[in-house]
Amino acid sequence: MDDPRSGEAAVKPCSFRLLLLAAFLVGFLAQSILADTNSRMTPVVRAVLEASPAVVNIQGQKSVVETTDSARQVSKQVNGMGTGVLIDPRGFILTNFHVVDGVRRINVTLSTGQSFIAKTVARDPQTDLAIIRIKPSFDLPVINLGTSQGLMPGETVIAVGNAFGYENTVTTGIVSALHRNVQVNETQQYLDLIQTDASINPGNSGGPLLNIDGEMIGLNVAVRAGAQGIGFAIPVDNALEIATKMMSIEELESNWHGMATLSMSKNEGHVTVARVDRNSPAESCGISRGDLVERIGTVQIRRPLDIERALLGHRSGEQIPVLLRRDDQEITLDLTIASRTSSRPTIPAKMDSFDSATWETLGLILQEEPARSLRELELPYDGGMRVVSVRSESSAAQQGVKEGDILVRFHRWTTASQSDIQYLVDHAESLSKAGALKFYIVRGDKTHYAQMEVATRKNNVK
Repeated sequence: MDDPRSGEAAVKPCSFRLLLLAAFLVGFLAQSILADTNSRMTPVVRAVLEASPAVVNIQGQKSVVETTDSARQVSKQVNGMGTGVLIDPRGFILTNFHVVDGVRRINVTLSTGQSFIAKTVARDPQTDLAIIRIKPSFDLPVINLGTSQGLMPGETVIAVGNAFGYENTVTTGIVSALHRNVQVNETQQYLDLIQTDASINPGNSGGPLLNIDGEMIGLNVAVRAGAQGIGFAIPVDNALEIATKMMSIEELESNWHGMATLSMSKNEGHVTVARVDRNSPAESCGISRGDLVERIGTVQIRRPLDIERALLGHRSGEQIPVLLRRDDQEITLDLTIASRTSSRPTIPAKMDSFDSATWETLGLILQEEPARSLRELELPYDGGMRVVSVRSESSAAQQGVKEGDILVRFHRWTTASQSDIQYLVDHAESLSKAGALKFYIVRGDKTHYAQMEVATRKNNVK
């Protein structure tokens, strides 16, 4: 009679060999799959995977006026679409102004499919940029911000957006050219754009143009009608400069810190203080020109936008720790936010004849700014006229001139003294007939320009 154990013993070696073979096959397949996945995980794929969670789709309805064949104008509801990028975990989104202009209900959809209603918190029609906000109950991923400095024609770029309503569309291309000026229509002109052949379609507006590392280096804004492979993006450095102003605590919360800063290398993780306003919270707590700002509260400071982000939401009178580097030493100061309601433009209680004239013709009250102040900012101006107050509804106000700006040039003339401004006032009637004239102001450490009209005077009092 056969021993049952002998049968068991005969089976075991065979089973063991099968197990070894199965394990080998599983391992081989796993390595093959992994190798295949690694070969397909290109830099473009990694860039898209990293950036996509911070890209949102924007949709809504807006009213447009159309002219019928009978020359009658009728209002029509159309569906609008666009894209935005998250620049703050609390739900602040950067997009194009034209994406949300006139939209009654702004619908924002995250990459996860979650939807929210957004509100516009700031806008700049001249540069076609806007900040909108959603308020989720959790922190959101933010876009990895790069720089538009050093971009090279021919380098790979990636566009992500809501092209023709197809959410999360990805296209690739190269930087075709830099510093393009594009006239869209009689009222809208874009300056200093990035040209790319990455496909940009309606709905891509407000979405990111990424480099191969997944960093946003531009904000998609326009395409050339009737052309193929000609799209444009606002350089990210330009967009962030405007976003910093739109998200400033002075603009959104009527608070004040009193620092003008300059960007340093993003890899160094700080910005430098270019100017500290007199009697400001920054001066009161001991911040000095030349200090490197490394952290405010819990926010690491890599660009001026981070300063505004770090201070948004804090109440007037609240203290926030600021980590600085001064002379290679780290120091921590407590910055106390102050109310800036007094900075709102009001008609001065007492105006002399000069002030009355500039208030009437330019919509401004001005006082001389010494050349020393501008030289400290390493700017090539021999003085200017600091804006003390701005008349609401004036051309200057409509162009965004603010208290604290320094007027350094108007049309063909420098504006370094009261006599220079008096010349403009004396020729207000002829200047008013010339229409909008270019002017230059210094804000912080940057020179900006726009166009405004001079009003005629009701009398000839000088």
